[in-house]
Amino acid sequence: MKITQKSLYLILSICFSWAINGQYIQVNDTYTAQQLIQNVLVSNSPCANVSNFSVSGDAFSGFQNSYGYFSAGTSNFPFSDGIVLSTGKATSAVGPNNFILSQGGTSWLGDSDLETALGITNSINATSLEFDFIPITNKISFDYIFSSEQYLLNASSNQCNYTDGFAFLLKPVDNSTPYQNLAVVPGTTIPVKINTVRGAGSICPPANQSFFDAFNGTNHPTNFNGQTVIMKAEANVIPGTPYHIKLVIADQGNNLYDSAIFLGANSFNVGANLGSDKLIATNNPICEGDTYDLNATQTGNYSYKWFKNNSEILGQTNPIYTVRDSGVYKVEITLIGSTCIATDEVIIEYSSKPSLTSTRLIQCDDDNDGVATFDLTKVNSIITGNNTQLSSVVYFENINDTNPISNPRSYRNTNTNTVYGRVSNSFGCVSFATVNLQISNQVIGPQNPILKCDGDGNLDGFTIFNLNNDATPQILSGFPTGLVVEYYLTNNDALSQQNLLTNNYTNSMVNEQIIYARIVNGPDCFGITPVKLKITAFSPTNFDDETVYICNGNSKRISVSNIFSSFVWSNGDRTNYTSIATAGNYTVTVTNALGCQATKKFIALNSGTAIITSVDIVDFSGSENSININYTGIGNYEFSIDGVHFQNNPQFNNLVEGNYLIYIRDINGCGFPTPTKVFVLDYPRFFTPNGDSYNDFWTIKNSAKYPNMMIYVYDKYGKLITQVNTKANGWDGTYNGQPLPADDYWFSILINNDRIIKGHFALLR
Repeated sequence: MKITQKSLYLILSICFSWAINGQYIQVNDTYTAQQLIQNVLVSNSPCANVSNFSVSGDAFSGFQNSYGYFSAGTSNFPFSDGIVLSTGKATSAVGPNNFILSQGGTSWLGDSDLETALGITNSINATSLEFDFIPITNKISFDYIFSSEQYLLNASSNQCNYTDGFAFLLKPVDNSTPYQNLAVVPGTTIPVKINTVRGAGSICPPANQSFFDAFNGTNHPTNFNGQTVIMKAEANVIPGTPYHIKLVIADQGNNLYDSAIFLGANSFNVGANLGSDKLIATNNPICEGDTYDLNATQTGNYSYKWFKNNSEILGQTNPIYTVRDSGVYKVEITLIGSTCIATDEVIIEYSSKPSLTSTRLIQCDDDNDGVATFDLTKVNSIITGNNTQLSSVVYFENINDTNPISNPRSYRNTNTNTVYGRVSNSFGCVSFATVNLQISNQVIGPQNPILKCDGDGNLDGFTIFNLNNDATPQILSGFPTGLVVEYYLTNNDALSQQNLLTNNYTNSMVNEQIIYARIVNGPDCFGITPVKLKITAFSPTNFDDETVYICNGNSKRISVSNIFSSFVWSNGDRTNYTSIATAGNYTVTVTNALGCQATKKFIALNSGTAIITSVDIVDFSGSENSININYTGIGNYEFSIDGVHFQNNPQFNNLVEGNYLIYIRDINGCGFPTPTKVFVLDYPRFFTPNGDSYNDFWTIKNSAKYPNMMIYVYDKYGKLITQVNTKANGWDGTYNGQPLPADDYWFSILINNDRIIKGHFALLR
């Protein structure tokens, strides 16, 4: 909406205080309230009478105000000029954005009207600009930008809820009703604040991002961290009624992080309102073939003149004009008897309707009565041409119906054989496609049973059928190419195309089951026929997995019975046997006369004979005598010291003195090495040399096996009594031919000059 008026040039006195830099805005803070309203915001509009001007804020140091006139200068600020209202010095709004503005003092108070309008408390540093006006037309609006230091990219989470507030408050002068706040998010009643209009990119959550312009860098025309886009405050008014308007901004909670409102010069407009543009870009064009009424009606004595694409539409003087095609439409409204001419213009664009394809849908009729159940949604993609930008298809029995078909997935053609699909584009423009419903007349002959071997390793009468490979070729024999077969558990499922079976289907009834095949061509049904599935079992004996062992790298023959029709080994052999020499998995697949197959797996592992590397013997220890066999080999082994009894552990404990044969055998059948003979030695703990021929001598059994063994006997005082002859009977308990008394005696044994055993024993009389 625009107001026709003579341009008013502002004569700026050289005494005015300016903040000037070419790439930043310029601010003059010496304007009075009347100058700001009459010379900047309203600019002496003949369509609104303004009066009763006032402004309040803070005068820093007595001569710098929190309000003023600004000019964009040569910067890229969106407004060329206008009014700035700030919670700090107006001149500090000048860029660059190189420090945080927090200028208001704590003695500079807030505004109660603002707090009431926004539902807040503790406002501070308020600046307000107020005036009265009498509109001659029924609409007012003006443009603004909200800027703030609280738009922080690096905010902490506790800063996300701090938000300065502002409001554009309107009410009739002689009316006690509350103020109406015009500074709201368009289409809502939400006040514009930091946390209601904010972009993404910081820790704080975004809100109404389409109305947020940017977080500002250092080189910005203003010294604020961010701002909104140009927004419009607007309201309906009653012509001839005096109104009061209050434009106010304040900090909330504390006096830190200043904010400002920038009001566009000459943007306070009163007059016609033709509504928003109807554009494809904004998703609200007029649909092809439709008309659209532009209503500029004003209460009072007005004349109207209409224009299209800047050319007057001759003869069109009514307040309502009906649009039939695209263009830029403008109206001039003249208050008869005055110089007030209000104008507004809108851009009208038309959208074409969706291009749809009419089609047919063929369904099978199971009882030949001419009525079937159709799934109309099967032709959705045909109608829309797979255009994902279009709406879902809605079906009607008649093109003028208002109630759609409620069950399009199971529609019975009892009323009509023609239905209509309605589709709209993203702009709500509607087209219809015709769908002709037909009954299939195809005849499908009986099918041979589909025989399948129960080859899944579990002979339970259930197996997997690959329906596309096992059944489809037979069913489609004689039909044109391009048809598809679908499979269902029941005839009703096939008719309604519900519960489609998977291609790899396991029968649900043991050994034999009937399923139903539906032949389709796209959405059309050509016929339905039953198909019998039959399972035959094939379970050879001795076909469990078998583990075999390859001994010492020698080849091994593995085999199965030769009763089968064919054999295929995994190494390529095709007899009932094969030879293997390396570890791994080997399989043989056999086939019987019916063509059923079974597979046996041989798991071949390496094994071999052990090598005894050494034997650890603990002897002369009584009940703690032991043998431990040290060995190498790749097999699994058992161990024995008598060749009869074997154990898994190579350690043998609690051994008595004597000679032993050590055996190691491979439990996988790969043999064992030659036994190794070892001796476990020990000494008698006592002897009784009393001439009864029982235990009359003390000696070391098997000592003769160690020709270098030396045995010495001492009395308790360490006196050498005798050296025992290992080849004789042993010591007889005498010294120089005289019997020694019963007592403890000590011994020392030297074996192979490198092992000494010492101990004591008792001589008993």
